[in-house]
Amino acid sequence: MRVFLCLSALLAFVAQSYAANVVCYFNSWTVYRNGNGKFVPQNVDPNLCSHVLFAFVGLSTDGNVRILDEWEAINLNGISDIINLKQQNKDLKILVSMGGWNEGSTTYSNVIGNPTLRTNLVRNIVAFIRQYGFDGFDLSWEYPNGRGGVPSDAQNLVLFLQELKASMGNLTLSIAGSGLIQQIDLSYDVPSVANTVDMINLMSYDYRGSYDGFVGHASSLYASSKDVTITALGLNVNATIHHWLEKGAPASKLNMGIVTYGRGFTLRDAAQTDLYAPTQGPSAAGPYTQEPGMMGYNEACEFDSLWPRVFDQETRVPHIINGNQWIGMEDVNSVEEKAKLVKELGLGGAAVWSLDTDDFNGICGGGKYPLINKIKSILQ
Repeated sequence: MRVFLCLSALLAFVAQSYAANVVCYFNSWTVYRNGNGKFVPQNVDPNLCSHVLFAFVGLSTDGNVRILDEWEAINLNGISDIINLKQQNKDLKILVSMGGWNEGSTTYSNVIGNPTLRTNLVRNIVAFIRQYGFDGFDLSWEYPNGRGGVPSDAQNLVLFLQELKASMGNLTLSIAGSGLIQQIDLSYDVPSVANTVDMINLMSYDYRGSYDGFVGHASSLYASSKDVTITALGLNVNATIHHWLEKGAPASKLNMGIVTYGRGFTLRDAAQTDLYAPTQGPSAAGPYTQEPGMMGYNEACEFDSLWPRVFDQETRVPHIINGNQWIGMEDVNSVEEKAKLVKELGLGGAAVWSLDTDDFNGICGGGKYPLINKIKSILQ
């Protein structure tokens, strides 16, 4: 009996040790969407994710944290309502994320490259976190030594992260890491960054888009046989993960980025639908996201569920087609494969972008949050 109990305890410990992060981004601007697409903090299931990241706050030129939308964050109680989710789940961690694509890179390069401004920024971040009750901070600088940045950004980033971590105590520090191999090499001293932060949320998506002029999936798991150049062979999740590992990041700190949306194209010839088929611009905007070339899973499953679906056996991702509209999506099967690779490689977990484009209302018959729940079922 004693042996059996010891074995049971060991198995329980092993099972617990494999529980992985499910990091979910909350996009604050989604409160302005219409109809079933409107997403507010109360739509967040507090028991779904291990971490919820409030995206985004910005950076001012003097090294202060800048609330990008005072009306949403303060007047509509966006920040306090997100923080209050912890009352329903004491284990949930809420982080604030600074940056994003629209913030650019120049201000981050200037502030973090200036020792005085960098010290000011560290002090202001810690004060902001403690003022609102966040459990940590996520930096989404897109990207060091890119988009107006300079080569010294990579080392200045390390100094900033080290100084910030030293001032944060036991609060969580994470960083959003590029999914593009060339940008990884330019932006990060990977071993030093990984040694400092608690998590690296990889942007292993948006590999392809309407700007390419031809069809490609934005979040391929693997390369296609049609990918023949060195650059093209690196535009997939598997290549991103292995490059970070090869550069010195421990698997346990990497969270694979998994999206709940698709990128779409308008085909030049509706009869040509294979990868690399010529296109003439983005697909039509979805009714909720209202962004040409993008469609949330919730939009696709609610409005376009009858569109023919094709699952690519090489890249392991699906796409849907209607006339000249071609949209590479994720579905329950594709995110399951990604989550299984997370587990196989012993990664820290998954970073989901984002809560608002999953079927959070459960309209399509798979229950609420079918994609994120599938990821969670594999990882936790």
